[in-house]
Amino acid sequence: MKTDIHPEYHEITVVMTDGTTYKTRSTWGSPGDTMKLDIDPNSHPAWTGGDARINSQDGQVAKFNKKFEGFGLK
Repeated sequence: MKTDIHPEYHEITVVMTDGTTYKTRSTWGSPGDTMKLDIDPNSHPAWTGGDARINSQDGQVAKFNKKFEGFGLK
């Protein structure tokens, strides 16, 4: 195996949408970083079978609504 071609694999903390946390190993970020999830199995409709509890202030729907908020259609 070639040396120095693989990304660093380190421990990070993952924060779920309900606030629970767990530690895992990943190549994402830096050692000790915290990854906060917007969507996870607790909130995604594919796993919950219902409406998603997505809080997306910067999502595509929010951008669309902001762009056309003065258009007059509801």
